[in-house]
Amino acid sequence: MGSPNFIDYVKICCRSGAGGAGSAHFRREKSVPLGGPDGGDGGRGGHIILRGNKQLWTLLHLRYRKQVIAENGKSGQGSHRTGAQGKDVILEVPIGTVAKEAETGTVRFEITEDGQEIILTSGGRGGLGNDHFKSSTKQSPHYAQPGEPGIEEWMILELKLLADVGLVGFPNAGKSTLLSVVSAAKPEIADYPFTTLTPNLGVVGYQDHQSFVMADIPGIIEGAAEGKGLGVRFLRHIERNSILLFMIPVTSDDILKEYEILLNELRKYNPELLDKKRVVAISQCDLVDETTLTQLKKKIKLEVDTIFISSVTKKGIDELKNLLWKTLTD
Repeated sequence: MGSPNFIDYVKICCRSGAGGAGSAHFRREKSVPLGGPDGGDGGRGGHIILRGNKQLWTLLHLRYRKQVIAENGKSGQGSHRTGAQGKDVILEVPIGTVAKEAETGTVRFEITEDGQEIILTSGGRGGLGNDHFKSSTKQSPHYAQPGEPGIEEWMILELKLLADVGLVGFPNAGKSTLLSVVSAAKPEIADYPFTTLTPNLGVVGYQDHQSFVMADIPGIIEGAAEGKGLGVRFLRHIERNSILLFMIPVTSDDILKEYEILLNELRKYNPELLDKKRVVAISQCDLVDETTLTQLKKKIKLEVDTIFISSVTKKGIDELKNLLWKTLTD
């Protein structure tokens, strides 16, 4: 997943179509010079619709589409002919796309299935023709309803990645390196913070041709839930992961404290994240000797499964894949 091509946030102006006006027509034929009202209804204005597409993984195709305008409905005609509906605009989006109102931040809905269609901005209703307004006391109404206007509104589309395992950790915890070792993904790797600026996905092969999807989320720092560092922009991707794999480098000054900071940031962002299954991987174990490693294993006692790994030497990688698969399938 290349960084320039991964777009998980777009803001677009949506303008649905106006409804067509109803017709105030009367039936006029040689044999029926004073026929009654026969005006047809106006057509509905076009909707703007979101449709889930499992083949998409980014909102890149909507990045430069600042305005989305649906077609107006056509006016009704005589002989009770209803005007044509305005053409709908269908925007294909990845599964996991959330639609929000730009002004208030209110979430309208989330696309969760392939092929799912939900109206984002409704078209205006067509007006009623004069035939609807006739009565025993008013047999020749000379008026009809105008169509409803369309709606113009700014909407935000945000993408939450769908993955089995989400990597959670501070910058430089070794998340990108692990993903590059266990999958064919090629995330950028360097010895400085925030190398990963966009999420990366990789398919991890397992036994008997089975596999699971792992997501490398940009690093969290203390205060991320309040907007520090990269802020909450990427925390939302963690919401759709089945398992959270916490990665803490073995060289950390205080491994237990670092784990608590990560938990606290998730708690402040969304307490429900702590209900997800968790695994802790102590990474970069090639940087310490065996004696230090043995002491750490005795010292570190967490309430969740903990494993010591090195992506460089492949130490513990197979055991980690086994543990993740077992946790996923339990």
